[in-house]
Amino acid sequence: MEDRIVRAISSDGMVQAAAIYSRNLTERARQIHKTLPVATAALGRALAGASMMGNALKGQGASLTLQIKGGGPLGTVLAVSDNEGNVRGYVTNPQVELPLRADGKLDVGGAVGHEGTLTVIKDLHMKEPYVGTIDLLGGEVAEDIAGYFVESEQIPTACGLGVLVDRDQSVKSAGGYLIQLMPGATEDTIVKVEGGIMAAGNVSAILDKDDDPEHLLREVMSDFDLKILETSPVEYRCYCSRERVERALISLGKGELESMLREQGDVVRGSLRAKDDTDVAAVARSFGGGGHVAAAGFTLSCTLDEARRLVDEALAATFASDEEGACRA
Repeated sequence: MEDRIVRAISSDGMVQAAAIYSRNLTERARQIHKTLPVATAALGRALAGASMMGNALKGQGASLTLQIKGGGPLGTVLAVSDNEGNVRGYVTNPQVELPLRADGKLDVGGAVGHEGTLTVIKDLHMKEPYVGTIDLLGGEVAEDIAGYFVESEQIPTACGLGVLVDRDQSVKSAGGYLIQLMPGATEDTIVKVEGGIMAAGNVSAILDKDDDPEHLLREVMSDFDLKILETSPVEYRCYCSRERVERALISLGKGELESMLREQGDVVRGSLRAKDDTDVAAVARSFGGGGHVAAAGFTLSCTLDEARRLVDEALAATFASDEEGACRA
């Protein structure tokens, strides 16, 4: 079944809700970033949440960025959605492995970290993007998204997200829901929402049995008469262009960019290509890199000028007797 989002509203108009089936886009992200299970689960939850949030935006070309920095071994978890819910994202350290929790589940909270922030950036093509930041509630992603809506947008929200990883590390099921109370909702409405969530149980288990997000929504909101408003297909989609990268960087702000640069430090990536049968992999290996005889690469933690000096010295030493095979980094 294709990935899609279903939007609905209760017949009394007091509750609006969305649910997503996102197994395919989560699996696509896993393949691209080569994530291990706990990273797959964390990124998959963020992608599903961002997709539902982005799908709710009004205006052609609008986008939403969900950034989680919890101080855990995964580093930053980032997901970006367009106004249709098409999404892409990454985690800084996709190869993180952690022991399972005591209940046998993946330790997403431990991987993301418990002390940090969740930031939502809404680019509505106005003069300045909207930016909202809250302290993390636990790093499990769903409760943090719910906390964002309560603190930053004053919308009572319940969020459930799940990713079920199979034994071969592929994604077996993924998705979630967002339920929000409308102005005027009574205490009875709140009780019914909470009761339905408790009775429904685990999100990924529900989707593993039935991958229809409408079924998930009706399970969670079993005490409500729902009116389905729309169903929208979504996918993992990357919009790669210089202009979009520049706009995304601008939206982060000077302070955040300076912080990212301080964390990363000076990093130079070099690529070597030989014009003949010269073994350029030997030079790459001297810097901790590798590759093939005619094509190799390496990474240096230094300034660009320092990297040029080191590479020039390595080339001079390695190919002193055969400059014809030299190539440039």
